[in-house]
Amino acid sequence: MKKTHLMIIAFAILFLFTLQSIGTLVESIYIFDLMNSNLDEKALGVLLLFVPLLVLPFFRRGGRGMMWALFGLLFITRGIFPYLDTSNRLLVSSIATVISLSLLFYLINTLERVGRQAAAGLALSVGLSALLRTAGMGIELSLTPAGGWVGWVLGAILGFSLLFTGLNWEELSRQNSGLRAGPVFGIYLVLALVYFSVSAPAVIARWTEGNYTLIVLAVSLFSLGWAWLLDGWPNVIERISPLLLVLWNLLFTLSLVLTLIVQRISFPPTLDSPAVVVGAPSAWQMVPLAVMLLSFPVLFIDLYTFTERGIRSPRPTRSLAAGFAFGSLTLIVLIFVNIFSNVWGYIRPISPPFRNTFWLAYLLLSGGITLLVWLMKKSRPSGQQEAVNTAHWRWPAMLGVIFLATLAYSLPKPRLQVDAAHLTTLRLMTMNTQQSNDDFAQKSPEQQLALIRQVSPDILALQETDSARISLNNNDYVRYFADHLGYYSYYGPRPESGTYGTAILSKFPLENTRTVFMYSDKDETGVAEAEVNVAGLTFTIYDVHPDSSDAAMLASAQTLISRSQDKPYVIAMGDYNLRDYEAAYQLIDSVYTNAWTSVYPTEISREGVDMSGENRIDHIFLSPNLTALNPIYVLPPDSATDHPVHWTDITWSNP
Repeated sequence: MKKTHLMIIAFAILFLFTLQSIGTLVESIYIFDLMNSNLDEKALGVLLLFVPLLVLPFFRRGGRGMMWALFGLLFITRGIFPYLDTSNRLLVSSIATVISLSLLFYLINTLERVGRQAAAGLALSVGLSALLRTAGMGIELSLTPAGGWVGWVLGAILGFSLLFTGLNWEELSRQNSGLRAGPVFGIYLVLALVYFSVSAPAVIARWTEGNYTLIVLAVSLFSLGWAWLLDGWPNVIERISPLLLVLWNLLFTLSLVLTLIVQRISFPPTLDSPAVVVGAPSAWQMVPLAVMLLSFPVLFIDLYTFTERGIRSPRPTRSLAAGFAFGSLTLIVLIFVNIFSNVWGYIRPISPPFRNTFWLAYLLLSGGITLLVWLMKKSRPSGQQEAVNTAHWRWPAMLGVIFLATLAYSLPKPRLQVDAAHLTTLRLMTMNTQQSNDDFAQKSPEQQLALIRQVSPDILALQETDSARISLNNNDYVRYFADHLGYYSYYGPRPESGTYGTAILSKFPLENTRTVFMYSDKDETGVAEAEVNVAGLTFTIYDVHPDSSDAAMLASAQTLISRSQDKPYVIAMGDYNLRDYEAAYQLIDSVYTNAWTSVYPTEISREGVDMSGENRIDHIFLSPNLTALNPIYVLPPDSATDHPVHWTDITWSNP
């Protein structure tokens, strides 16, 4: 393979490791703060993004030794953090973030005329990220203990690529220039926007309820296609005029922001406001998404522009320091802007202004990139024409294999085929997954999956599942559970709505899926609704997770009852955040039957499981013509979450 290909591969793995390390660092901090729903000293961990500033004095005299020292540290830290607990993963991923950013900018700043390889490397890294996330069924495969070997293999390939790129360090050491602050800041913005969006195409699918396979394949195809184009036809970038590049960025910015704006919910403004029902998006709501998917490769051209056309400074350390500082500060601020749009009711007085502003971080990122490109529109391209690269067949073959593997993993998984016509009982289960973390703030999707398989519910209600966002490293645990179990699924409230997620999974096809938003003054209340047909009967499923003031909780209970009372068979499950002495609970209990108390009026089971008083906020309510059989609670830590897991079998009487 040619040396240019090795440099592209080196940049691709470096970009990928940087995105993975930043994502894991933010996720680890959030998992700890998720336990108490407020900010504490662990949030200061994001300030480690400023640490690469300390490495800058060594950039101009480090040479080969500097590169290999950084590589060695990155190889070890990136390799081990998938196997660590949350506390150690936070520490080690922060070191990997510092090292990957330092090595990435060291190469970009030291090597001249490397913009094409860096841009192709970023495109390839997006293609690799799409592959790893589809292979992990919603979770980034190489960041799991089972797939941790992938990180070691990629690290070894990175080392091999750096070893045989043929860099002349003696000649490079005589150079006395580096990128100015503006281009460095621009590279940070491009990295951040890739981290926020296209590096995890499943997240884009959750934004819009769009077709998962088509979205993943579009991101993969356009990314890998540009990785091929930038290598085989290097002069194609020089044919893009500065004005055209600005217009291309404007189109991408507009389509990206509109993709989110058209999905934005107008939440009920007052206690007596009617609920807002949101169903499947219309065709016109998908138009911005299509334009965004077609135009996002402009990010690769932007990276080239900032790397290759960026004006170089005779004082590289000072310029780099300014770019690093502004870039790190902006990335930290935008991470909090995005997170505050989800937890707006918990971190007062800072977070409330960010309610329903999920689109804001994306506007600031893409708009900032566009502005920088416009300011640089007068910068002159190198003017040196590069020969068309008649690439060896191995390069396009490698890109083709990555795409075909992504295609194979992204195809819909087989679903269970259950004969529902002759069933006389159903098994129901509700689980607050706490974003697939256990009571000790350790990631637990495998343990939760094992428990679900053991119970084998026919209908499963999951809460706190809205992890397809940067605070949880863009992991889609609903897809992870559904694909592994072979269940049908409804994700429920989309990530930009600002809820903690209510998802419904079922062995039977889900029909008439919709989300109902109710008034809230602390955390958006989105109830997932769906219907299943069993034994010729239609069961209406509600998955709830309210968390507001007493008045809002009572209004939520009233809305639930008013929406469900005319349905023949009602199953309402979830984390109600209600105890049996509270007014909202008593209102629901006056209309529907609580599965646990209908069998155990004392609220203590025959086995001595005490779910009285404060202990019980996760409930299964049934319409009067449904009867609970042998309800069960599994308490932490056996539940693999911080909540008890609750299930019951039910039978029914005909109307």
